[in-house]
Amino acid sequence: MALSRRLLPLLLRRGSTPSLSPARALSTAAVTADAPAAAAAAAAEEEAMTIKGVRISGRPLYMDMQATTPVDPRVLDAMLPFYLSRYGNPHSRTHLYGWESDAAVEEARARVASLVGADPREIFFTSGATECNNIAVKGVMRFYRDRRRHVVTTQTEHKCVLDSCRYLQQEGFEVTYLPVRPDGLVDVAQLADAIRPDTGLVSVMAVNNEIGVVQPLEEIGRICKEKGVPFHTDAAQALGKIPIDVNQMGIGLMSLSAHKIYGPKGVGALYLRRRPRIRVEPQMSGGGQERGIRSGTVPTPLVVGFGAACEIAAKEMDYDHRRASVLQQRLLDGIRGQVDDIVINGSMEHRYPGNLNLSFAYVEGESLLMGLKEVAVSSGSACTSASLEPSYVLRALGVEEDMAHTSIRFGIGRFTTEEEVDRAIELTVHQVKKLRDMSPLYEMAKAGIDLKSLSGVGEDISMNHVIVLSRQSASIVHLFTCQVASSQAGN
Repeated sequence: MALSRRLLPLLLRRGSTPSLSPARALSTAAVTADAPAAAAAAAAEEEAMTIKGVRISGRPLYMDMQATTPVDPRVLDAMLPFYLSRYGNPHSRTHLYGWESDAAVEEARARVASLVGADPREIFFTSGATECNNIAVKGVMRFYRDRRRHVVTTQTEHKCVLDSCRYLQQEGFEVTYLPVRPDGLVDVAQLADAIRPDTGLVSVMAVNNEIGVVQPLEEIGRICKEKGVPFHTDAAQALGKIPIDVNQMGIGLMSLSAHKIYGPKGVGALYLRRRPRIRVEPQMSGGGQERGIRSGTVPTPLVVGFGAACEIAAKEMDYDHRRASVLQQRLLDGIRGQVDDIVINGSMEHRYPGNLNLSFAYVEGESLLMGLKEVAVSSGSACTSASLEPSYVLRALGVEEDMAHTSIRFGIGRFTTEEEVDRAIELTVHQVKKLRDMSPLYEMAKAGIDLKSLSGVGEDISMNHVIVLSRQSASIVHLFTCQVASSQAGN
C-alpha cells in the first residue's frame, strides 16, 4: 500500500499539527470500575484543541472547497517520488536527475493542456492563479501599451484582477468595470458595447469564487473574436469542474490553479494562445524559464501533482458534477425545509453545484460562523479589525447591505459525504434558530413591522433589545441603534 494511503486517515483524524492537541497525562494508578468512562473522557480531551482562542472538540467537517481542496491521495502518490528520489532540477541538462524531472514536467504540462483542449506549448507554469492573473492583465496591456489603453472587466472579479486593473489605472490606462445582473451573470450585450477600438483585454471570471455563477464564456469569446480583442478568464474555480475548451470558447488567456482541483498548493498555470499569438510582458526577471514568461525554477513535485490532478479530473468530472448536484440539493432542501427567510445568492440555473451561497435574514453572518465551530465554512462578508464590510460581490448583485452581511458559502467537493451534509444541516438550522430567538429584528419582522422605517415603534423599543441583539454582532447593534435614534427623532 502506498505511503500516502497509510498516512491520510491518520492525518485527517488527528490533524497535521500535533502541537494543537494537549499532551495526554500518564498515570500508573490502578484500573478502577470507572476506567472506561475515564478513558473515553481522556480520549475526547486528547481530540480537543484550541486555535485562535476557540476551543473545539475535534477537527470540524470541511465545507470550504472554494477556498482550497484536500490533496487527492492519488495525487500525493504521484508527487512523492519527486521529493524522495527523483529530486533533480528540471533545468539541469547534463545528467539523469535533470532529464527525468524535465520529462515529468513536460508530461504534466500535456495533462493540463489536455483538460482544457490546449497545445502543451501554450501552458506556462506559475505559482498559482493570482500570479497568472497579474501576468495576463498587466502583461498584455503593458506589451500593447502603444496601441491599447483600455480594459473591460466586471465588478465581481477576484480581487487580484480588480487590483491589477486599478494598478493599470495608476499607469494611465482606462478600465470599464461592468455591473452584473441580480443573478450574477454579465450582460453580454453591455459587454459588447463597452469594447472600444483601443480595448486591449476583456477579463471575465469563468466561475465566481463566492457565488459559483458560471459566465457565458462561449458568447463572450465570440464577441471578443469578432472585435479582435484578447479574452482572458480566471478559471481557477472552473478547471476540472465544468468542461473547458479554449478553442471552442475563444479564450486567449486563462488562469489556472492546482489546489482548487485536489492538487498541491503553490502551483498554477497560465494558458497563452499561440495562434493568433498573444504576447505578454513578463512580470518577473530571472533565468528565462518557461520560455521567458515566468522565470524561476519549476517545482517538479508540485507540477507533477498538478498534472495528476488534471488527469483524474478529466476522468471523474462528470461523476463529481452529478454527485455535487445531489449533495447540493440535499443541503438546500434540508436547510430550507426547517428555516424560512433564506435567499440563494446567484443564479441556480447557471451555477457550479459545489458552491451554495445562502443569506439568512435577521442573522449576522459572522455570528453564525462563530456558532458553527464544527463546520468549516466561509462568510460572504469580509471582516477586518477596524470594520465589517459586506461582500463586494453580493453588493454588485444588488443585495442589500443587511442581507449581504448574513451570507454563508457552503462548498461541496469530491470527498464530501452525505453524513457531513446532514450534520451541516443540523448545526446550521440549530444556530440560525438560536440567533433568531435572540433577535428582536426577527420578532418584529414576524409581527409585520417595517424594519426599514420602524414606523409605529417609537418608545416601545428599549435598550434591552439592543443588549440582546449585541450577542449577535456589534455591527448590527450599531445599525439598530442608529435606526432607533432616527425613529425616535422623527417622533
